[in-house]
Amino acid sequence: MHASITIKILGLLLMFFSVLANLPPIVVSLIYGDDSVSAFLYPMVLLFGIGFILWAATARSRKELSTRDGFLIVTLFWAVLGTAGCLPFLFSEQVQLSVTDAVFESLSGLTTTGATVISGLDSLPKSILFYRQQLQWLGGMGIIVLAVALLPMLGIGGMQLYKAESPGPVKDNKLVPRLAETAKALWYIYLFLTVSCALAYWIVGMSLFDAISHSFTTVAIGGFSTHDASMAYFDSAAVDTVAIIFMFIAGVNFALHFTAWQQRKTRPYFSDPEFRFYSFILLLVSVVTITVLYFSEVYSSFGESFIRGLFQVVSVATTTGFTTADFSTWPLFLPYMLLYAAIIGACAGSTGGGMKVMRILLIFKQGIREVQRLIHPRATIPIKLGREVISDRVVESVWGFFAVYVMVFMAMLLALLATGLDIITAFSAVGACINNLGPGLANVAETYGHINPAAKWILCLAMLMGRLEVFTLLVLFTPMFWRR
Repeated sequence: MHASITIKILGLLLMFFSVLANLPPIVVSLIYGDDSVSAFLYPMVLLFGIGFILWAATARSRKELSTRDGFLIVTLFWAVLGTAGCLPFLFSEQVQLSVTDAVFESLSGLTTTGATVISGLDSLPKSILFYRQQLQWLGGMGIIVLAVALLPMLGIGGMQLYKAESPGPVKDNKLVPRLAETAKALWYIYLFLTVSCALAYWIVGMSLFDAISHSFTTVAIGGFSTHDASMAYFDSAAVDTVAIIFMFIAGVNFALHFTAWQQRKTRPYFSDPEFRFYSFILLLVSVVTITVLYFSEVYSSFGESFIRGLFQVVSVATTTGFTTADFSTWPLFLPYMLLYAAIIGACAGSTGGGMKVMRILLIFKQGIREVQRLIHPRATIPIKLGREVISDRVVESVWGFFAVYVMVFMAMLLALLATGLDIITAFSAVGACINNLGPGLANVAETYGHINPAAKWILCLAMLMGRLEVFTLLVLFTPMFWRR
């Protein structure tokens, strides 16, 4: 453990964040004249000053990061920056939030959860709305990839930070030999998808402000909107279609996007087992949802059942969290099936949450292998993804993650029940926050503003757990981590 290098990187991240998060909303505030410049100017100066002090005090440190340093820095990144992001909400005169609500909203934004405590979005200043959307974009991939790209230039090795941050069971694969180039490649893809999504939204009828704002949260799989009604505000099949396409794309492993772009072919997608399983899950859940909606006569036509059902399935299953309908009131088992789809989540290496499709696929294959072993107990049966044999160590790590995930889920569910929430609200709130989904069922279907402060702090921890994929945070609480 190197305390000086940890403090140095945290200082750099605070300086990056202070400018990247607050300067664009200041520009938006000046353009629209909403008198909110001070709500962002004061936090920018304050955070930059704190970051500069931390960096200056440790500027001469040139030690290489260890794996433990990476875990600590990534955890501090989300916890400290997520908390620091609450300052504009506290300084703003138009948004009257308590400290608890401000921290909740900020962490929800930066972790791309999309759970909100704010109502009356349509009447808020444009700069505040833009800030919420931008928080999710920065949290999706922007800041951490940018930081990893810049750290080698500053004499700080970033490989351990990359390994601690990368989602999914396999964390050591780099797209190109140099880590900085890997980070740049991912960031360019992320930026290209954001620009493309904004242009598509604008072409189908959104205002330029809404198009840019919603492109941030679509590609980041965040789910924040500039309107209380979310995507239902636009009441447009064209807007819904654009959102469906880009939510699906953003839920795919970004390394796969890079490979396809580099080869100028679509073959890498269809030869990837995780992508095929991801597509199969979305297709299966969509067919069931649309069928139930149509025959239950929730909507007047098949066309409306199709677009509403498909949109909500892709939004929830990728853990984006946009809504065009209150799916919590849909008939039969649909609300719970969608919540289970969110637990599966998007692909490893995407901006989505959930357990990740890769892990579910490996658990499924391991289950099949155990059944086969009952028939042939002496057989050696490897688990394969495509032509690649997966080592038992990876399978063990997936099962370990699943076990810890279930235990953490149950502990947080009991904690929420202890605060007085009903079982449906508590279960869906934990599921929505630990999987970085956002909307839940019952009392958290639209906003989390009505639940008690203790429950909000528990859910803040759940959002961090989800973004850090449980182990990255829990490892800090083990004695072994702090031993030399």
